[in-house]
Amino acid sequence: MRGTGGGTADGGQALRSTAAPAEDPTARRSLVVSGWTLTSRVGGLARVLVLGATLGPTLFANGVQTALVVPNLVFTVVAGSLVMMTVIPALVRVGDDAGQDRAVEVLGRISARLLLAAACCTLALACASPLVARLLSLGVHGPRAAQVHRSLTLLVILVSPQIVLYVVAALGVAAQQARGRFALAAAAPAVENAVVVAGVLLADVWFGPVRQLGSAPVGFVVAVGIASTAAVAAHAAIQVTGAARAGLRVRPRPGLKGDADALAAARRLRGSVGVAAFPSAGLGAMLLAATTVPGGVLLMQVAYQLFAALSYLGPRAVSMVVLPLLSAVAGRSSGRAYAAAWHSALFYTVAAALPALVLLAVFARPTADLLFWFEGEQAVLLGRFADCLLVVAVAQLVGGLHDVGRQALFARLEHRVPARASACALAAVLLTCAVSPAFDGTHRPLVLTGAVLLSEGAAAAVVLTRLRTTLSPEPLLGAPLLWALAVGAVTLVPAALAGRWVLAVVAPAPAATLGMLLVIGPVALVTYAVVLRRVIPRLGVGAG
Repeated sequence: MRGTGGGTADGGQALRSTAAPAEDPTARRSLVVSGWTLTSRVGGLARVLVLGATLGPTLFANGVQTALVVPNLVFTVVAGSLVMMTVIPALVRVGDDAGQDRAVEVLGRISARLLLAAACCTLALACASPLVARLLSLGVHGPRAAQVHRSLTLLVILVSPQIVLYVVAALGVAAQQARGRFALAAAAPAVENAVVVAGVLLADVWFGPVRQLGSAPVGFVVAVGIASTAAVAAHAAIQVTGAARAGLRVRPRPGLKGDADALAAARRLRGSVGVAAFPSAGLGAMLLAATTVPGGVLLMQVAYQLFAALSYLGPRAVSMVVLPLLSAVAGRSSGRAYAAAWHSALFYTVAAALPALVLLAVFARPTADLLFWFEGEQAVLLGRFADCLLVVAVAQLVGGLHDVGRQALFARLEHRVPARASACALAAVLLTCAVSPAFDGTHRPLVLTGAVLLSEGAAAAVVLTRLRTTLSPEPLLGAPLLWALAVGAVTLVPAALAGRWVLAVVAPAPAATLGMLLVIGPVALVTYAVVLRRVIPRLGVGAG
């Protein structure tokens, strides 16, 4: 029976062996995910910069940049990370209970339903392409407006199949991670960015410089659209290949309603849509509220992007790694073993978030000085942005607690509480946005950045409250968490404060400040990592 530790031999044992190795692989896997995530984000930045350099600072370029991310936005709102959070626990449980062949069967039936929904979204986006293009070109007027509208309509149609491809890629990622494979799944997005960059550069060479509003020939638009969709197709192909190598082929098959395991996973995904949709709605509300302050949208975007980057490079990289491990333990072990796995996951999450928390908090003002140069009245905003960085430093830790908490609940096949947590997070954002006009323009970006912290805090409180009940009589916070905090206090804090004192005494120019930060940060991180590596074996942390 499920949860008793039984299960058939071959496939179930294969999944079990990857989920519970003798030596805890969480730290190593998290570093792999973080490294490839950093590579992917650098590639994404290069992608934006290359397209911007090719098209120039025009309204047409704004429309093209936005049109290229519309399919990913639709995918994120409709499903996004939910595919992994609902499919991985199902595959791990089924693999443990009934073997690998049964896991492939369940994956195929879930895939069929998801791909059907994605195909419907693709068709809807293609049919709505004239309206979407109109929205993307609202600021374009004059004789070239019709040409820009036609070009953007064509581009939206060309990229709309990416919704299906992103679903395929997410299914491939879920299959790999369910089997304890993370490297290829994390590396594939970098290939997508590289293909897009190459396609844009080739189109620019073939069709000549395209830097004037509305001057892009149809061939250029077609080339960019095809290159973008081909890049996502390459990404999906890599993920599907990785899933096949892991023994879980993504092959859609009918019969969802007759398969209790697949149907239950599909229902959990449908019931958790808010987990993916609400954060996007919250970000939109914050950006809309920031439009009332000159430069507010820029500050808000930078702060939120920094929050997302720090999260995915640190605590959320850990949460992705621990989901299959927690799923395996939740399905076959006692409550005490699950509590031990949770304490391990919490330890690694906090340990991954502490460097960003300490370093960004201590060097908030120097970092703000490097990111922006304002003059006159705008210098006041710079000071507020340094305060925003302090909020971001705390928010990425709190967000990590929220994320690993909901992963722990999804591992137990619970989806209602994570959905409720996301609804509470959205309510916190909307409430903060509603009261933000009561603050003057210089304080409003700080208030709106605070909405990120408040929303993540509200969501974390909901999921951790549920986990405390689930873990009882075991404690919610274990000794490993205290060790993580102690190591951070002993290593990171003194190094960061010493570096801040040196900066204050030397008062270097911006270039020298950057150089000193690039030295201080790695020194503090290496010291922290060395001490942490010595502490981990003494704690015996591990989800196995």
